[in-house]
Amino acid sequence: MTLFKKTATELQSLLHNREVSVKELTAESLNRIAQMDGQVQAFLSTNEDQALAKAEELDKLPMDGRGSLFGLPIGLKDNIVTKGIVTTAASKMLEEFVPVYDATVVDKINEAGMVTIGKLNMDEFAMGSTTERSAFKTTHNPWNLDYVPGGSSGGSAAAVAAGEVPFALGSDTGGSVRQPAAFCGVVGMKPTYGRVSRSGLVAFASSLDQIGPITRNVEDNALLLSAIAGLDPKDSSTSPQAVPDFRAALTGDIKGLKIGVPAEYLGEGVSAEAKNAVMEALKVLESLGAEWEEVSLPHSKYASPVYYVISSSEASSNLARFDGIRYGYRAEGVQNLEELYARSRSEAFGDEVKKRILFGMYSLGAAHHEDLYVKSQKVRTLIAQDFANLFEKYDVIIGPSSATTAYKIGEKLEDPLTLYANDILTVPINLAGVPAISVPCGFSNGLPLGLQIIGKHYDEATLYKVAHAYEQATDFHTQTPVIWEGK
Repeated sequence: MTLFKKTATELQSLLHNREVSVKELTAESLNRIAQMDGQVQAFLSTNEDQALAKAEELDKLPMDGRGSLFGLPIGLKDNIVTKGIVTTAASKMLEEFVPVYDATVVDKINEAGMVTIGKLNMDEFAMGSTTERSAFKTTHNPWNLDYVPGGSSGGSAAAVAAGEVPFALGSDTGGSVRQPAAFCGVVGMKPTYGRVSRSGLVAFASSLDQIGPITRNVEDNALLLSAIAGLDPKDSSTSPQAVPDFRAALTGDIKGLKIGVPAEYLGEGVSAEAKNAVMEALKVLESLGAEWEEVSLPHSKYASPVYYVISSSEASSNLARFDGIRYGYRAEGVQNLEELYARSRSEAFGDEVKKRILFGMYSLGAAHHEDLYVKSQKVRTLIAQDFANLFEKYDVIIGPSSATTAYKIGEKLEDPLTLYANDILTVPINLAGVPAISVPCGFSNGLPLGLQIIGKHYDEATLYKVAHAYEQATDFHTQTPVIWEGK
């Protein structure tokens, strides 16, 4: 049994009592990756020599002053830049890109004394929901290797679910932390927009992207968010809001909590299994003293088209920097500047990225800007107002994290109702900028289901309180895939 079935608090106790060293924990992670990742395919690269060297240095430090995350291994989604470590965003465009600086979140995990083990697979430039659109490999779901882990942070969720690392960071633009967390039976938090710096995050859609933690339990997730959150002068969108000790919110007391359950989140396209899991979770929360009512988010039906217009528009702008000149892939044998641009981009970008760039350029063009982009921004405001209206009465909003369990690798999800349901469950949260967390809430045919808890701006503490109370009243988070035992 891997040590990573233990919580961060338990691992810290082992370190403090010198029952295990940082180097041993680091070696355990690297050994697990060597054992498991041939099947799971979560990591694009590992940082073995540097990680072991850092672990040795950390072991020399005194016990006094060690924080809750000291010495613990972590994996990073490969769109988070790391100094001296190749950062690809799972694209041929950045296949050989080695950054000269660390992202702010990397600075923060280094300050906490964590050990970066390696970089995790993803859909190219975070554009996808299965991690099948990586330019390099397809990640598999540890619960059933024939199934996808979700995306675009599928590598991050799969690595935690397989016990390769106890902590991972992903990024969430329209559900890309929460959906893979649900598919892989782990905990994933999408913080309030502005809670965590995006400096050093390879941008997909700048007004939607947010880095978030993925862990096996709620307490560890709260610890990691406390470590990476906060105002950053390198990112003007970060907030000066104070960062609380999120672990202090894990009291288990949710008596009198008011929950809104949108009818749209349990409508057509959402599987019976997902609906039943949510209803059973609500019974658990009721037994703990909470109360719930059915509510409505009337503009959520427009979330999918609004999201694709805004995200593709921002993507087309952000990805314009990859031109074959300054950095990234450069086509060879070109005759002129125009050919350099065209061939570098056509050869290095995958089909999904090209589609979104083209649609974004179309949406921003003079002929369509008012009808598509401007109207989408107006509807985005209405979607955000729907949440604000509900939060005047309710503490949290609850629904499924995904309309279904994971689906098979190579299986194209073509049911329009399910596609629509998946979008309205996760996309509105990013459009509104509010926080949301996914926690395990059941299984169907051996595959995990996730419960999504949505909160007010900068009120992640309440989300952690509710998620932890639910987690402690159930045992879904304690279950692990067969692959944990190397079978």
